[in-house]
Amino acid sequence: MALPDTAPLLVGLLLIFHALGAWAIVEVNMEDKVEVMAGDTAQITCMFTTDEGLGGTTIQWFYVLPNKKRQRIYNKEPMHEAAEQNTPFTDRISLNVTGTAAVLVIRDVGVKDNLEFICVIKTITPEEAEGRTKLQVFKSPTFPTIEAVERGVSVNEEDPSKIGSCSVKNGYPKPNITWYRNNMPLRITPDEVDLKSSITIESSGLYSVQSELRMKVKKEDKDAKFYCEVLYFVPGATKMTESQHINITVYYPPTEVNIWVESPKGKIKEGDTLELRCENNGNYPSSITTIKHQNSGSSVENNKMVRTNVTRLDGGVYECTFTETDNFEEISGSTKVLVNYLESAVITPKDSITVMEEEELKASCNALSSLQTDITWFKNEKLVSKGNSLSVKSATFETAGMYKCVVTVPEMEGMKTSGTLQVNVKGSPQILGPGVQEVETYETTVNLNCSARGFPAPTIMWTTSDGKNLNALQTETEDGAQSVVTFKITSSVKVFCNASNDFGSKVVEFNIKAILNTILTTITSMPTISTTTRSTTTISNDTVVHTTPTTTTTTSTNAITDDTVIYNTSTTNTTIPSTNITFINDTVQTPTKSPNIKKESKGFVIAIIIIAILLLAILGSVLYFLYKKGRICGRSGKQDFSKRKSSKDNIVVEMKSDNTEEAILLGVNGEKQQPNDQ
Repeated sequence: MALPDTAPLLVGLLLIFHALGAWAIVEVNMEDKVEVMAGDTAQITCMFTTDEGLGGTTIQWFYVLPNKKRQRIYNKEPMHEAAEQNTPFTDRISLNVTGTAAVLVIRDVGVKDNLEFICVIKTITPEEAEGRTKLQVFKSPTFPTIEAVERGVSVNEEDPSKIGSCSVKNGYPKPNITWYRNNMPLRITPDEVDLKSSITIESSGLYSVQSELRMKVKKEDKDAKFYCEVLYFVPGATKMTESQHINITVYYPPTEVNIWVESPKGKIKEGDTLELRCENNGNYPSSITTIKHQNSGSSVENNKMVRTNVTRLDGGVYECTFTETDNFEEISGSTKVLVNYLESAVITPKDSITVMEEEELKASCNALSSLQTDITWFKNEKLVSKGNSLSVKSATFETAGMYKCVVTVPEMEGMKTSGTLQVNVKGSPQILGPGVQEVETYETTVNLNCSARGFPAPTIMWTTSDGKNLNALQTETEDGAQSVVTFKITSSVKVFCNASNDFGSKVVEFNIKAILNTILTTITSMPTISTTTRSTTTISNDTVVHTTPTTTTTTSTNAITDDTVIYNTSTTNTTIPSTNITFINDTVQTPTKSPNIKKESKGFVIAIIIIAILLLAILGSVLYFLYKKGRICGRSGKQDFSKRKSSKDNIVVEMKSDNTEEAILLGVNGEKQQPNDQ
């Protein structure tokens, strides 16, 4: 190597400089500190100057131990350089020399590298110089975590209560924690605010910090937001991290208690369900709420009271009391409840009143109520008066009846009561209808109705013009009495309805005209005509007998005997209802029900029937005579009468009922004839 050849030369030069007394000048410049984040690479620069140049310069690096001693970690001589073995930096350091700058490179810096480093520059001459730089390593801590106290905090606590804790881990240098309440920092205040912190140095050399906040809370703190702020350092700057915000439960006694009616809304009436609720502006957990009705003394240990079907007795003052079980302090509030009522209607006079006819009627109706009322009077569901008084100056029988007084409360729907008053009017009876009534009838039995008003209820008696008393059924009505009589008549008669009471009597006359079905039967005596045919007609002394055989065992026979006509009919495979007409003493009677006949047309109808019967009888006789003489249908008088169709040659008699005026066409053989067969 070249070192043995140059060594004598260097020694010689050193002796020459020493002999001459000329020494080299060496200067070193370094930064006070170098900042770096943990895990990064640090570069510490050593700037130096020397008159000898680099050829004879030796560069050495040291770090200061905790005991202030130095430990060499790197050595560079003109012909050799290397890191010192068995140091914390052996495998992580290197040296870069450029001109007059020697840069120590430390890789993967850790917090334990937070040391002071020394750069020493030596020359061939005994002169040397050194510089120092402090390496500062930084590590950002974790995000802060905050925890609020789980249980609530009471404002009555004598000492500051724990609010929460805040912690941050693995930071370097040591992070700082500051507490805030609603964005205002909290400082230690005796007996008010207390901050306690604990610091932990991890095995890695990093710092973990925990802070606990204690303070005396107030009611306002129930809405306060608490959080912590962590302040930590980075190269060339300071950073801050804010935790989440927390809210705590603050227990505080109430300063006010409120009680109110939850339902019903608005006014309360008897029969409603009453619900009261109570609340206070405190939130103490150990407390008792009691609602009490002062009038009755009833109470419930709850913040709600329900009373069903209330009455006015349920009104009054309700008090709600809040009691702390810790110190048994009480605070209360109250409210007044009014239960509106409407008593039953009271009518004066009670139940009924009796006045004389044409006297003045006076009555009053009232109902005790806690609210304004409206009173109306009704009769037969019709409004007759408004107000509590009912007055009629001159009472009549129309005034009598049942009156209803209705009392309502306009302010509250459903509040209503009512009462009734029976009004009776004394006086002589009045019979409804005219004094004389005409009655015409074709019936043999008559029903007569007589209604009379009056009080006391009239007694109704029925008599006839011949002095006969009639038994009748009498019923009382709202304003009097009614009687119906049923009796048989044989001729026109007068019937009297006599209604009487203590104040007089009234009579109504019923003129009953019995219109009987009288028919003057005038049938001229005709000679008897007999034939040997199977069909025989006989007229003898106002009697006509006609017999027509049928293909069955039944026969059809008409007979008129002594002004009596008996008519029966029967045909093959057909049954026709029999009709019997009987003339007795010029009177026609039929078994069928007599229809009702209009009074103005009865005589006219009877006359038409009589004329029709006479004409049909004459026409039948003429046709029969002509038929026998052979003057009609090309027949001679000797032809067999039984070979003709008797249904076309019969004498037809038309009978009309009085009310329907339907025609019944009767042939001589007794068969009904349709109108198109005439």
